[in-house]
Amino acid sequence: MSENSDFVDFFPDSKAEYVLSNVAEVVERILTFIPTKSLLQLASVCRLWRNCARRVLRTQQQLTWVSASGHPSTESHALNSILAEEVEKVYLLPKTVLVMADSEILNGGAFCYKQNKAKKSRNSLDAELNELFPRGCDVMGVATPGIVLTPSGSCGNPPQEYQDGGAGFAIMLPAIEGVQIQPFHFCKRTISPTALKEAGLVDNPELRVILIFFYEAYKPGGARFLNQILEPLSKTKALIAGGLVENAFAPSRYCCSQGSYGVIGLALSGPKVQGASVLLEEDVISAKAAEATIRRLKAAKIPEKNTLGFMFACVGRGQNYYNNQSNVEADAFRKVFPNTPLFGLFGNGEIGCDRIIKDDYTLCDTDTDNLQHEYTTVMTLVHLG
Repeated sequence: MSENSDFVDFFPDSKAEYVLSNVAEVVERILTFIPTKSLLQLASVCRLWRNCARRVLRTQQQLTWVSASGHPSTESHALNSILAEEVEKVYLLPKTVLVMADSEILNGGAFCYKQNKAKKSRNSLDAELNELFPRGCDVMGVATPGIVLTPSGSCGNPPQEYQDGGAGFAIMLPAIEGVQIQPFHFCKRTISPTALKEAGLVDNPELRVILIFFYEAYKPGGARFLNQILEPLSKTKALIAGGLVENAFAPSRYCCSQGSYGVIGLALSGPKVQGASVLLEEDVISAKAAEATIRRLKAAKIPEKNTLGFMFACVGRGQNYYNNQSNVEADAFRKVFPNTPLFGLFGNGEIGCDRIIKDDYTLCDTDTDNLQHEYTTVMTLVHLG
């Protein structure tokens, strides 16, 4: 009996039956048009389709994202309202997901979809996110005062600054050959030299980029904790970029109590990872100066494909900082990098410096004090192979 005999019932007495159960090239071509979640379901039809689906999945190496803005009429946050439905349409198998939204996401409803409109408490945000993505997918969620995002659909869409909130995004990263993305989370109870090493943050010669977010840093002991983390990281040759945020809602925090300070982030390692960052300092107060500073990133000559832009800005910048002009820094980035999507946050402090990470060299400033800033913006490029 044919290995695909269980497929016959779908197309009895048909030439299509023969083609779709025997001609791998045709099946594989058809499956490239199927969103990944449906593709995984179709892989159970027969052995041929399973093998074709695996090959298609291996080709889906480009990152994707879902973004949302506005204040919906329902109690749900704008991102909550659409994320579950949009995840059904993506063409990759997420291995790592970075979610950022303004703090209203902690008070909104569940990540609703047609089959499930039950409201859940904010403590279940992590569980809800994990239900949306494949088993084994690492999900990291950050709540912050303001958001920077590129609208869904195209890398060429103009990025937007939402300094007062009402927006959010989820960046989905597949498993990429030559790229290792390792999430980390520390609080005062779990931080140690051994923990840093296990997270790939120290003694890791392939470490290239660290995206790092401190939450509840204003609490007593938070500043000391921040320095405890940044001091060993500053001695690495990695690009370090991030900021001080209000809260972290994924992964769940079992090691420390609600309201305690801590840090979460992503360590990006591997020969295909590249990065570059520049600091828009306090004296950058015009669109022309912002563009000139961002243009310095061009010197890194980072490939355009599979590259993300990140903007980590002080909540005190934005429109008020630029004489009531809105979207100045996001527009300046798009002018220099028109086909690179930009994401980020407005936070309560910025982490980063001028740094370029390439295959054969690193240009950096290793002074710990120069990693922490106020009233600045850290503009970053991260290339994932």
